[in-house]
Amino acid sequence: MTTQQGLRARKKQQTREHISDRATALFLERGFDRVTIAEIAAAADVAKMTVTNYFPRKEDLALDLGEMFVEQLAAVVRDRAPGQSALAALREVYLAAVAAQDQMIGFSGLPFAKMITDSPALVARLREFDDEREAALARALAQATDAAPDDITPRVAAAQLTGVHRVLLAEIMRRTMAGESGDEIAAALTEYARIAFGKLESGLGDYAVR
Repeated sequence: MTTQQGLRARKKQQTREHISDRATALFLERGFDRVTIAEIAAAADVAKMTVTNYFPRKEDLALDLGEMFVEQLAAVVRDRAPGQSALAALREVYLAAVAAQDQMIGFSGLPFAKMITDSPALVARLREFDDEREAALARALAQATDAAPDDITPRVAAAQLTGVHRVLLAEIMRRTMAGESGDEIAAALTEYARIAFGKLESGLGDYAVR
């Protein structure tokens, strides 16, 4: 990549982040469903078309880490250590994320959690992301195990592993909405994660070992 191309890419990323930041501020202040694309464009000092070029769907302005969320579990499987199973890798990374109170697993704070739960559109978009994440994980597991195209095992394993993450995310959101602090939630989720992943050990403990 040339210097000019690198500068152009950074400028585009900065514009994207600026638009997303302005949009999120408006969403938190007034609620997702009450803010228009035109108002976001005005707040970001860009044309309305610029907003839609970067974010074809309004929901993705609020959930701008959606692509990372979708690829997160598959990336963990691809990057797992030699001798490590997919389950062990996902459990290790999840527990580290709980300790760090990572926003990618749901530690987003009460205002953001309320913005999500108050909007049927955002709740629906999160479900779409979750389905896409499960499919991405299934592909990664199929590749990791050299599974045949008609082998259902990677899809079953992905459904189980993604299901654990889905349940834990819902618990984080529930506790956040109840007003618990990040430290309180992290303490509870550490134990819940050990239980949840432990329930899969008998079936997936030796699956997709690198």
